[in-house]
Amino acid sequence: MRRPGLAEVTAVWVLLAAVAVAATVTYARIPTAELYHVSDTGIAGGLGRALVYLNFPVGLIAVATLPFVLARLPATRGVRDVAIASVVLCAVVAVPGVVDQSDLDAKWINIVPAAGVAVAVGLWAWALRDGIGPLDPWERLDWFRLAAAVVMIFVALPWEFAELGVYVSHVPLIGHLFLGAQIRPSAGAEPTLHAVHLGRHHGMDGTLCVLSGLALSRVLRDLSGWVLHELGALAVGVLVVYGALNVANDAWDEQVWKRGWTDTMLPSFLRPGLTWGFLILLVGVAAAFAVVRRVSPAAAA
Repeated sequence: MRRPGLAEVTAVWVLLAAVAVAATVTYARIPTAELYHVSDTGIAGGLGRALVYLNFPVGLIAVATLPFVLARLPATRGVRDVAIASVVLCAVVAVPGVVDQSDLDAKWINIVPAAGVAVAVGLWAWALRDGIGPLDPWERLDWFRLAAAVVMIFVALPWEFAELGVYVSHVPLIGHLFLGAQIRPSAGAEPTLHAVHLGRHHGMDGTLCVLSGLALSRVLRDLSGWVLHELGALAVGVLVVYGALNVANDAWDEQVWKRGWTDTMLPSFLRPGLTWGFLILLVGVAAAFAVVRRVSPAAAA
């Protein structure tokens, strides 16, 4: 049976780990007045914000990696039960109040989704016992993936620097392209809020989702078996669409609306609900799922 390599999954985990380190350092050293809705300071504040980051967006991305990891593990009931436990634990992040934009300090409940992430990491490490596996050759579709990744990385520059504790407007050569340290609060926000506050942004979370989805899509066609392939296609569709919509929402607010170019705000896509934003998200995921599974059909057993 053809099995996917783990290079792409490994790259995803390395990226997520690097952002966790950046978040810990930034929130440990930056005063809370320049951050967003946190009150804990020092190393406790840094570790706490990293814990919340492990809940979201890492919990979502961790679940998306499971079909690709399970394809490299024995198809036993025990392995399946462990994977289901990871999904259930990570899903706790969807419970209202577990991750709350109005209070991003760590809570005891945040340990539960983080445990689900730890289980997913454990399964990935177990799969690596047989080596990282083959790397699929470069193909024409990879040029599209690369172009999409470059666009995402460019749009996310303000959040990437904010993640490191730097206002993008202070960066030579590119600072004039973006709002950053200027005082331009969102609608209903604190009047002294910077256009792009330091620390974590949901636009950066969306960027991580898109980059992870693009990477995982490279090995989707290596998944043999209908169940794993369909779950993998759904995971890729959710990551790319959910991530792209949150990137659009945050970038529009900070770089378009705050310049006064328009009075129109994009809907929020962060949480499920009876909203136009969630309807757009569902339609987008359904369309992406149909396209992805057609472009990358399941491998023959």
